[in-house]
This record gives sequence, structure tokens and C-alpha cells, in this order.
Amino acid sequence: MDKTWMKISNRKDKAYELGVKNFLKFAYSQKVENQKIPCPCTQCNNFCNQTKTVVEDHLLTQDIRKSYTRWIHRGEQFRHQNCGDSTEHGDGEEDSDTEDLNDMLHDIGTAQWGDNWAGREESTDDSLNENHSDTDNFLKLLEDAKKELYPGNHFYSKLSFVVTLLHLKTMSGWTIKSFNALLEIFRHALPPEATVPKSFADAKKLIRDLGFKSEKIHACVNDCVLFHKENENLDTCPNLNCKEPRYKMAGSRVPRKVLRYFPLKHRLQRLYTHKEIGSDMRWHKEKYVHDDNIMRHPADSEAWKHFDRLHPDFAVDPRNVRLGLATDGFNPFGTMSSAYSIWPIYLVPYNLPPWKCMRDPFFFLSMLIPGPKSPGNEIDVYMEPLIDELNEMWLGVETYDAYSGKKFDLRAALLWTINDFSAYAMLSGWSTKGYQACPICMVETTCVHLPHRKKLCYTGTKYGDKFWEDQGAIQCKETQAF
Repeated sequence: MDKTWMKISNRKDKAYELGVKNFLKFAYSQKVENQKIPCPCTQCNNFCNQTKTVVEDHLLTQDIRKSYTRWIHRGEQFRHQNCGDSTEHGDGEEDSDTEDLNDMLHDIGTAQWGDNWAGREESTDDSLNENHSDTDNFLKLLEDAKKELYPGNHFYSKLSFVVTLLHLKTMSGWTIKSFNALLEIFRHALPPEATVPKSFADAKKLIRDLGFKSEKIHACVNDCVLFHKENENLDTCPNLNCKEPRYKMAGSRVPRKVLRYFPLKHRLQRLYTHKEIGSDMRWHKEKYVHDDNIMRHPADSEAWKHFDRLHPDFAVDPRNVRLGLATDGFNPFGTMSSAYSIWPIYLVPYNLPPWKCMRDPFFFLSMLIPGPKSPGNEIDVYMEPLIDELNEMWLGVETYDAYSGKKFDLRAALLWTINDFSAYAMLSGWSTKGYQACPICMVETTCVHLPHRKKLCYTGTKYGDKFWEDQGAIQCKETQAF
């Protein structure tokens, strides 16, 4: 399909308008007219689903994303069958997925081990030689990115084939069982020398060296401590009032409770190994137009501005990350009657534009606090690894920025928490029950005990002159704050 219209800057050009109509015709060739599709305009960037009319309006008023040359969200294949067809690619260039993957791996390697990481055998740099195993694994990953899936196949490399399948599994919601069945079909359909993984576990092993590994930290069954750092070698809880064993039975190495922690530092650093995302991480300062009368982004909030005034050395570099933390408990067993409460903790970088910062790719799972009961006030025990890493990130860690091609000291700060009122009590330590339930009014909370109902009634405060009877709410300092 001809895509030359995407390079036309004048959106009033007839060729551009015709290209938009052909794009929509292609996108809706197997869909109903009122179905929403990801909008590829420069603002939505395939993150927002819109109707056909809205997509057409966006493309004619805001332009299409120039880098979106393969329409995978419209059903187009990841790789074209005819690389030499100029109408298929618009400009006659060959497919560049393998080159893009190689560039990404080189950027990641440069970020971790410096500019000469790939030639470390000939290097005398001690810092490179100290990380032989890490660089060896990553060099093997780079070799897999260049290795053909089987001799004569120029479309897929060993690595790109696995990455494509894992991407499709995530996008389509395949089960592990169906994924393994598909791999079995590929092993029988492709030549015997094809390097197809045997299972989902083998596919994950292949890309494991890209990073993002989780840490399993053993915890006391009563939420007293984590068995790490000074408690790492203990077999029982050091709390004198607990003394519960760490493992399920004597002689066993199976822990009774495990916290799964996903380190933050490498994921924040990885944002800057992509040039486009590295540019977006500066958006809040370099591209955003501020208006004192309108709040469109957290950068407009008083908390953001107050933080900048308190820490001007942090605010001077727009690449430093402002984070929000969200948590709540849920039952992972769905509709089953089993009473179980597991608590995930998420982190969100707010440097990004508003149409990106709350999307799945930038919604970082930080940890999974196991059940079956809510951690309650002991949630701070599980937050210890995250707090330690945030303290490290506050001082700064050396990071490679692919957008500028230089290294800088990346810093991060936690500005907000997002939670309901009960989770607020757990995170802040302030009880949201009883006579001083309001975390804003505190000791000045106006509260009346109802003897017959045996409940507390919050009837108002001295900060409000009247009740908000029409809204069924009581005015207090907290409502004034928001």
C-alpha cells in the first residue's frame, strides 16, 4: 500500500487527504463502522482508541505520526512479503526491523557498559573486564538478533521471531498453553534447523538478558521483617514476640511467604535508551505550554511547583523523573469465594505527556505484596526495598540518554500517592478511623459519637460556615484543599 502521503507536511494537500481516506478504508476493511481503533495522530500516538470520524478529524488537523510506517495496529503484518516492492514501503527501502533491534541493543549496551562495550576483549578498561559474564550474555543476545531463524530466511532473526511472538501473546491475551501449542506447530512446519524455542519458558530465557528481572525476597509470615540485608541468613523471624520459621518445614528451602520486587532503576534508565521516549521525558518543560488558569498536566499543580522551589538543583534538569505511587488490594482469584488479598504497588513517571504517562507501557509494577491477608500497618516493611532504591535514585545514577547521545546523572523523586481512604491510612500511618479520622484537620476534626448507632458522626468543622446540604457532603479543610 502506498504510504508516500505520510511524508506530506501540508495536510490540505489532496494527496494527503486521499491517503487518509485510503488508510481508514484499510483500517476498517475487517471492522464495523462504529468500532474504535487506535488513533495514529501525533497526539494520540496509537494509545487512544477513537471512532472512525474522530480518527479522520485528528489526522486532518494534527497530522499522522511519521514513524508509524508499519500499520501493525490495523492488521498489517510485522514483516512484508516483498521487500523489493517500492509501493509497499513508500520509498523503496528495505525492512528495517532487524536494524532497529540491533540499534536498540547497542544503545542498551552503551548505557550499561560504555561506548566500547562490544569490543571489550581488546579493551584494557577494568570496568568492562569486571563484567565479563554480563557482557558475554548481552553479546550473545546481539548475535541472536543477527542470526537467521533458519538458513535463507531474511525476514526474521532468532531474536526478532521470539520478540514478535511474545508481543502477539501479550496483545492477544494468549494463554501459555496455546503459546506452547503454537510453538509445536512452528517446529513441525518450519525446517528442522529453525531455531524455534520449545516452550514459553525457553522463549522468556532467550530475552532474559534484556533485563527487568524480578527479585524474590522472603518475608516473615506475620509481616514482621524481610529476610534480606542483615536478616538474609536467618531461618527464623528476629522478632522476639514472633520467632516464626522462615521455611515451610525443617530442612526445606521453600519459603512460607515471598515478596516479588521489580527493581526501578534499570526501568527508568531504559526509558532513555529510546530516542523518542527520551524526548518525551522532557516534554513537561520543553514542549508543554503552561497556563496558570488551566490544569492540563501535573506540572501545573501546586505540589509540582512547590517541589521545584524547594529543590532547584533537581528541577534544573527536565530529565529527572517525578513519580506517583498507587496501590490497593484485590482478590486474584476473581469470583471465587476464597478470601485473599494481594497488594500490587505501581509507579508512574509523570514527565511524559498526559496521553502517554498513564498508558500500560509506562505503568511500572514495583512489587507484589502477598496475601492472604492485607499487610495493614506493616506495609512499610514491604516498602523497604523500594525506599532504599528511591534514596539511591535521589542521589543520582549514571544513565545514557540516546536522544542526546550523552550520559547524565538521573534522579527520581516520589511526589504523590494515589489510593482510597483505607489504603491512605496504611501508607501514611495516620488512622482514618476514630475521633481524628481526617488527615487534614487532625486533632481539630469535629466528631460526635452516636450512642444508639454506636458510630461516629463527622458533623463539620470551624473552617466551614455552612453545610453543603445540597451535595450531601460536609465542608472541612480537606475539601478546601482539593
